[in-house]
Amino acid sequence: MSVVRVDLETPESRARAIRREADEPHSQVVRFGPDKPLRLDAGVELTPFQIAYETYGELNAARSNAILICHALSGDQYVIGTHPATGKPGWWETMVGPGLPIDTDRFFVICANVPGGCMGTTGPASRDPANGEPYGLAFPVVTVRDMVRSQAMLLDHLGIDTLLCVTGGSMGGMQVLQWAASYPERVFAALPLATAARHSAQNIAFHEVGRQAIMADPDWRNGRYLIEGTNPRRGLAVARMAAHITYLSDAALHRKFGRRYQDRDAPTFSFDADFQVESYLRHQGSSFVERFDANSYLYITRAMDYFDLAADYGGTLAHAFRGSRSRFCVVSFTSDWLFPTSDARQIVHALNASGASVSFAEIESDKGHDAFLLEEPELFDITRGFIEAAARARGLPSAGS
Repeated sequence: MSVVRVDLETPESRARAIRREADEPHSQVVRFGPDKPLRLDAGVELTPFQIAYETYGELNAARSNAILICHALSGDQYVIGTHPATGKPGWWETMVGPGLPIDTDRFFVICANVPGGCMGTTGPASRDPANGEPYGLAFPVVTVRDMVRSQAMLLDHLGIDTLLCVTGGSMGGMQVLQWAASYPERVFAALPLATAARHSAQNIAFHEVGRQAIMADPDWRNGRYLIEGTNPRRGLAVARMAAHITYLSDAALHRKFGRRYQDRDAPTFSFDADFQVESYLRHQGSSFVERFDANSYLYITRAMDYFDLAADYGGTLAHAFRGSRSRFCVVSFTSDWLFPTSDARQIVHALNASGASVSFAEIESDKGHDAFLLEEPELFDITRGFIEAAARARGLPSAGS
């Protein structure tokens, strides 16, 4: 795990840190030359190509204790520890670490930034070797399957043939399902959380609102803002605000904010952030702009929109898992309206129809889609139990032994 010490005192220094991360991340990097291009669903080969990743824990001699974590839309490879571009803790410190459900004292944990991202894996903010300028919209559109292909290339480089478990939530869960479909022989256990086998029309619609907000910002400059020295901060902030609402539930918003005013006892009769929830959303938008690239937001949301696993298998989802020997645990949350339990049940039904080994848990929670990132004791117990059972079945030492 990298030890990061960078100056992050000002928005300008944080912006510079993000720009550096696009090409020269603080994390580990594998660079692939023309002899090993990343072949994309768009019909092009991305070369040269680099993938940025972090590892936690130690790989055992048999190379049988590796767990791959797939990050969501706004995540990256910095699962735990200090994030180099924000100075904040990693995004899954509730789940990953010594003695936690994904125990880094026992398992070798890997997480890679996805293609199209902005934290070191080749994406629109990376420099195009053809001209030395950031790719911008010249970068090819990527898919979830492309993300998984890049991760398989990384595992080949690390000499890991089979994963003990692959897990992740939301877009990370999409990658888990794609892993099970594309590389079933490499996945011993799969734990998709708060996800679906395809993106719904409603979710595509929310993403389109966000993309249009970015592209309507005059500073977007048709995707050339890095070259022209601008930044579509307002558009990206609005996109993040709209998306963040979908990650929560009505109950969670009411519990956190209700209709309480922000630092005042009465309305101002203006368009200031009178309500706490308004102030919260504005903060979410402004802080996101400091750690994420606007074009990466366009590309990654588009990858999620294109995801439809059944369509790749003649329209029958069960065919995606036919003959799979992987064991699955599918998890949903009662208040998640972005990826509701009905989506999870569709996955479970398809796995049952394919003859796969599958368990299912719907967790009672009022925290919405983001529940998989938060303190959820039942999720922790399920994750720990599922991974422990997989480890025993694979002949790994039990916890505490």
